[in-house]
Amino acid sequence: MSRPSPVLSDDTRTLLAQLADKLDALRPNASMSEGIRLGQALVLAEQLYGPTEAAYAAEQDFLIAAPPVRHEQTRGEYAALLRLVAKGVTQ
Repeated sequence: MSRPSPVLSDDTRTLLAQLADKLDALRPNASMSEGIRLGQALVLAEQLYGPTEAAYAAEQDFLIAAPPVRHEQTRGEYAALLRLVAKGVTQ
């Protein structure tokens, strides 16, 4: 099954950059997990919009844009990937 094309709005790019910054700042050599990706999508979107429909939409766009975590990927490696996605580099 193919993934939908990412929606790279300014908000999506902002959320990708915010998560990349968080991952690089705290334990970049530790393992990244899918749970972190999913949880941070909600946290960051609600920090941007509060608990609103706009936050839900931003979270969904972020989850489409942010690729799934790969086996044995570190937080720092995933942060670098998020920055590439935010710049429009295809996956």
